[in-house]
Amino acid sequence: MEFKLQRVYVGEEGAFGVLSKNDEPPFAVTLERTFKPSNEVVVPYGTHKCIRTMFNKGGYPTYEILLPETQHTLVKFHKGNLEEHSLGCVLIGESFHQFGDIAGIGNSKGGFNEFMEHTCSAEELMLLVC
Repeated sequence: MEFKLQRVYVGEEGAFGVLSKNDEPPFAVTLERTFKPSNEVVVPYGTHKCIRTMFNKGGYPTYEILLPETQHTLVKFHKGNLEEHSLGCVLIGESFHQFGDIAGIGNSKGGFNEFMEHTCSAEELMLLVC
């Protein structure tokens, strides 16, 4: 099973993308924190193995993205609507949304739950980031 995270915008406001499964149309949107000076993200482009685990802060099951030789650990998918809700993890939602003058994603709970349904509780999956 492979999921594809396709980034559609990367800037100071965050890295916004769409998430799909296998060769199907996107079913969710994503948001990742970017870091100055060049709007870098934690999850690099390429294919990454993900393993089923827990998001301890929220107390719910999720997937951890295993990154090659990086200082970042415990990079996971989780709920959140604004870039500040992540330290480098991938937030999942249902739509892009404006919170006043701050860009984010809407209905993160719904988008995350849909993602978990698509995983079929697999122990591992692959993530292509492009």
